[in-house]
Amino acid sequence: MTLSQSAFVDRFALDRLPPRAVWPDLIFDLPELAYPARLNAAKVLLDDRVAAGDGARRCLLDDRTAWSYAELQDRTDRIAQVLRSEGVVPGNRVLLRAPNNPMLVAQWSAVLKLGAIVVTTMPLLRPRELVQVITKGQISHAICDARLEADLRAAQTQAPVLRHILIANGDAADGLEARMAAAPGRFEAVDTAADDLALIAFTSGTTGEPKGCMHFHRDILAITDTFSRHVLQPSPDDLFCGSPPLAFTFGLGGLVIFPLRIGAASLLLENAGPEALMQAIGRHRATVCFTAPTAYRAMAAMKDRHDIGSLKKGVSAGEALPLATRTLVKDCFGIDLIDGIGSTEMLHIFISAAGDQIRPGATGKPVPGIRATILGEDGAELPPGQVGRLAVKGPIGCRYLEDPRQSLYVEGGWNVTGDSYLMDADGYFWFQARSDDMIISAGYNISGPEVEQAVLSHPAVAECAVVASPDQERTFVVKAFVVLKPGQSGDEGLAKAIQNHVKAEIAPYKYPRAVEFVTSLPRTETGKLQRFRLRQQELERAAKA
Repeated sequence: MTLSQSAFVDRFALDRLPPRAVWPDLIFDLPELAYPARLNAAKVLLDDRVAAGDGARRCLLDDRTAWSYAELQDRTDRIAQVLRSEGVVPGNRVLLRAPNNPMLVAQWSAVLKLGAIVVTTMPLLRPRELVQVITKGQISHAICDARLEADLRAAQTQAPVLRHILIANGDAADGLEARMAAAPGRFEAVDTAADDLALIAFTSGTTGEPKGCMHFHRDILAITDTFSRHVLQPSPDDLFCGSPPLAFTFGLGGLVIFPLRIGAASLLLENAGPEALMQAIGRHRATVCFTAPTAYRAMAAMKDRHDIGSLKKGVSAGEALPLATRTLVKDCFGIDLIDGIGSTEMLHIFISAAGDQIRPGATGKPVPGIRATILGEDGAELPPGQVGRLAVKGPIGCRYLEDPRQSLYVEGGWNVTGDSYLMDADGYFWFQARSDDMIISAGYNISGPEVEQAVLSHPAVAECAVVASPDQERTFVVKAFVVLKPGQSGDEGLAKAIQNHVKAEIAPYKYPRAVEFVTSLPRTETGKLQRFRLRQQELERAAKA
């Protein structure tokens, strides 16, 4: 990487990339992955589209408005002007906080055009979680939806590095919309290097400590030129929709990057529960949907209440797709779900299959441009038919922001995902289990130890262990095994109180949906908690049921 060519004025993030010796191998073995040395992703996705004559094409819509590509470009440029007037320079980190809507996409594009680094956060994050992100990323500027301001202001008191907050979706005289109206309407994209950082996506990981996954401008295009181009194969006339927040790279790719890359449109929903999603598909005649298996199951149960006959393709990721769910969706809606596994570290999906390439029950094959293998515990590649650790490499790879866990994710040039898989003789990959303490529930990645910390902060709790428990609706739910302090009584009321306490401490979707009071937790002779015993217990219970 030629850091001397960087456009960055603020080199904080560049200087905290991991040493090259611990990067994964990067491969660019498709012609479309030969990107120029100078590249600004927002310019490619937006300015080049308008310059090619597509300014009048519909681009972003919701139930209140619809923007063309030219209108998105105008709003993006005005926001970039406002950010520059706020002192943002190339290389600064800018936090975005809003539900999925067109204005959030304009903000995202503006940060990239300015040469700054975008950090989009989940709307459900609580102040404690925001403080971790702000502090780790040394984030000085933020744009926040007025409805989410309180939590960000609370975080600011504990993370004073955040000095500037612009409030959007409000009518204040100094709010973002008022500032945009007074700003010039054209902004030339900063001449960033293809390997200048464009975004940092934070993921909790297995310890609850946020990991910042650092991605370049070229990475944003690479996910479109691998998975989207070769597997999804959308058309410019498609209308994308889905449920993942744009802070999840699954949602960012599926709802922003993929449609913009080909001149298609995206339907953005602030409320994207299964029924709301079905209603929106019916109203707007959406054709491509991104959501988790849990949502597809719920949609199938409501098939007679809503017309989603316009839907041509459904992408499932975020958790393993059960064969029963695939069959149910096919029977109800007549579409073969495109299953996939991706990671924040790899930015999007790297193993998948569509159409005639689907083998029901398998996740799929490596996406063109990606290589995958199964590693044994000794790091050697295993032959087909043996279960081991999934490892991948391609044009994108794990680069954590100043984090010692880099050496855990990258091994021998491979990105080791934390999933146990089997590869068959035909090169299809079959999911077996997660190999760490991450819980995947209804498409959300939830750190067991992070939930444990929140449970332990309840005054009645002495000890706690959190694991995944099988569930028919969500595949897995978060379950807390709780040892109480002397004098406490483990009843339904206390379980509810602990759940509410966790919802107040961390993002509500992480709360333990099941609480079991126990007298002790399994530990080694040295006192180390043996979560695997609890996981196995839950699997055995589910098998008996």
